[in-house]
Amino acid sequence: MWSENAVPEPRSLAIPLLDARQPEFVAQLAALRASGHEDLGRIHAQVGAILEAVRSRGDEALLEYSRSIDGLEVATAEALEVPSRRMQEALLSIAADLRTALETAASRIRAYHEHQRLDSWSCTEQDGTRMGMLIRPLERVGVYAPGGRASYPSTVLMNVLPARLAGVEEVILSCPAPGGRLSEAVLAAAAIAGVDRMFMLGGAQAVAAMAYGTQTIARVDKVVGPGNAYVAEAKRQLSGQVGVDMIAGPSEVLLICDGSVDPRWVAWDLLSQAEHDEQAQALLLSPERSYIEAVRRQMEMHLPDLPRQEVIRSSLQHRGALIQVADLEQALEIANHIAPEHLVLALAQPRPWLERVRNAGAVFLGAHSSEVLGDYCAGPNHVLPTMGTARFSSPLGIHDFLKRTTWLECSAAGADTMGRIAARLAQAEGLDAHAHAARCRIMGAGSQERS
Repeated sequence: MWSENAVPEPRSLAIPLLDARQPEFVAQLAALRASGHEDLGRIHAQVGAILEAVRSRGDEALLEYSRSIDGLEVATAEALEVPSRRMQEALLSIAADLRTALETAASRIRAYHEHQRLDSWSCTEQDGTRMGMLIRPLERVGVYAPGGRASYPSTVLMNVLPARLAGVEEVILSCPAPGGRLSEAVLAAAAIAGVDRMFMLGGAQAVAAMAYGTQTIARVDKVVGPGNAYVAEAKRQLSGQVGVDMIAGPSEVLLICDGSVDPRWVAWDLLSQAEHDEQAQALLLSPERSYIEAVRRQMEMHLPDLPRQEVIRSSLQHRGALIQVADLEQALEIANHIAPEHLVLALAQPRPWLERVRNAGAVFLGAHSSEVLGDYCAGPNHVLPTMGTARFSSPLGIHDFLKRTTWLECSAAGADTMGRIAARLAQAEGLDAHAHAARCRIMGAGSQERS
């Protein structure tokens, strides 16, 4: 239990303090959730032009965008591919403790996703009619891993390992390499996860290359993985031509606190979320005003020592908030309305509240379940729905790399029974050929249909 006497003196931190009990809160929350959106019209047009260029000119366009955007000078598109031996060399050369961390994280991610396996099934009815479903993996998948401002080996593991467990035949990884520089940790993660081919290619052009295919990059069945606004817009425009996992936005965390968890821990959870980028959103809901102030003071104390403090300050000022609520009931109501990517129940007794969570990408229970552990190594996937889409979307998993095909094998008796039903429904819909196709299989009706 925290003590108010141990709270340091505050320093200046411009993070909004809101009160959910006040009538103006609904409008304040709506503005907070809407703030920070980039010029979507401009991005839409720019991405559209990039997609068309890659579609029509293939490798030539990729070389131009690599040169102009990533500062990567290569003579041919083949030079954008990272040799397999380069991934293995990175795995052998990285620090021993980093390799152990990556391999342990991979093991935990595999173990968790093993529980998601789906198998084909069938059933037989009394009249002999059989039906079922075929579960088949996708043949080729493209994984996008961000690599502009920072590198994310954890994202490589989270996207590639479920695809491998699903049985995907070929996994292609695309990662930005500004100036030709690639993270050794990302290369090592690619080796551990089992990437087949890797390309130094970022942005909307990378998504387009995998979706359309070029002379060098094979067309994939689905593109997965997070990215910036341009990557998200490319996935949005290409959805339907290629499968996509989700249209991800800025990362989010919402913490519900009852005052039982050390405010220093909660402060670090909020700071770590804001560290992603200026558009990331970190929210705290608590009925205890003194506890909110204690968390704020801890944030103010630790922020000046962080290398990315300016990013954090911008995120907290424009997208973050510390919110006082009437009680935990109201906090859960707000959380379900927001449908956050990450929901942390920093409560003394979190399990009873879990059953009341309707909308969230991932839920973290209790004092020790930091969202950061989910980011890296706990096991559940960190590719999660954002921007309220947890109302209808789910975390990335094995199911995202599988396709389902239904099948039906009717017996004569089954065709007789269902033919009568289908014919009547077809008649109601005014589709006479449908009705005849059903009736001709009714027992004893074959000769009548021919006559």
